[in-house]
Amino acid sequence: MISDVNPFAFMQKARLARWVRTQFDPTEYGMVPFAMLDAGRAGPPTPARRVEEMQAVADAAWAGDWRTAASYVDRAGEEWAERWHRLEVLQEIAGHDDAWLDEWRRKDPDNGDAATLHAQLLVHRAWEIRGPGYVNQVSPERMQRFRQMLPAAMEAAQHAAELAPRDPGPWVVMITTARPLKYRGMQFNTLWEGLVERAPHHYSGHWQALQYWCAKWCGTDKQMMDFAERAVRNAPEGSPLAGIYLHALSELTERHGASAPVTTAKVKGILAEVARSLSHVPEDAEALPRLRHLLAYYLGENGDHAAALEQFRLIGPWCGAEPWTDKRDPVAAFQLARGIAAARTEDGKLPADAGSLARWGRTGG
Repeated sequence: MISDVNPFAFMQKARLARWVRTQFDPTEYGMVPFAMLDAGRAGPPTPARRVEEMQAVADAAWAGDWRTAASYVDRAGEEWAERWHRLEVLQEIAGHDDAWLDEWRRKDPDNGDAATLHAQLLVHRAWEIRGPGYVNQVSPERMQRFRQMLPAAMEAAQHAAELAPRDPGPWVVMITTARPLKYRGMQFNTLWEGLVERAPHHYSGHWQALQYWCAKWCGTDKQMMDFAERAVRNAPEGSPLAGIYLHALSELTERHGASAPVTTAKVKGILAEVARSLSHVPEDAEALPRLRHLLAYYLGENGDHAAALEQFRLIGPWCGAEPWTDKRDPVAAFQLARGIAAARTEDGKLPADAGSLARWGRTGG
């Protein structure tokens, strides 16, 4: 706390913002200094070893060697989250040049990974044609081409599922494609059951399903929130699955703005559960950094400033993620949010060498 009695509890937000700008020293609260903040990334860089491995796969593929890509995916075994991540890497590589994928499919037509990747690429290209934005922001011509491409993507994913019956990957592609195809609830649930039968806690699959159930697509706010709450309840230790709830809150905020029902006693309680669940997720989990940003934000919005402060300490210098990137100045928005968390946390200050400040270093690196 800045003093024994919190002087900010009754102050206007403008006065608190002024304190953050002129007096707030993040290092006193175990956070990195303002000068270290980096809006270019959501979290730490990918380890050099993984970057080198991915680059080697890309270079081999673009040189016509599809076998290196096949081996890259196959080494993930039945670690389905890692296997899906590797397929996403290959999708990005194929997005630049897919001649090697065509050759892979010709030489090994019964390979489920190649078939899944082909289906992924069809969906990705359809979305590239559609572009971002709501339906009323997309030209009729682009929307027509988008819809014409989707049935082929669904058919390709179904074929991949036949070739790789144990792999949840094709089912993630089907769930992704079902949304713009406007599958009815019973049709979608059949696909969902196929996914969870193979990988009940598949993070990417849950994220795609959340999009299906949101009001801007095929569901309602209630259906989306019910789905997200089940994800929190079902999340196993070490899984980022509970973070799906944070994406649901973000959807509500995007849809309803300041009137979004994201600051209630129920939400605050569930956020505490999400925080506990994410505390067991390995630090190198790909989804974790972005989830911490959302968690810190919504904890602060719900008045759990001590818990928000702890997330800001864990986040470190990175602020290139939602919700900060939705603002005109992400660094300023991030600095204000963590300053408010510090100001409104009892005993928030830490000794100079304590907390996560030592983890990030006082001068960078």
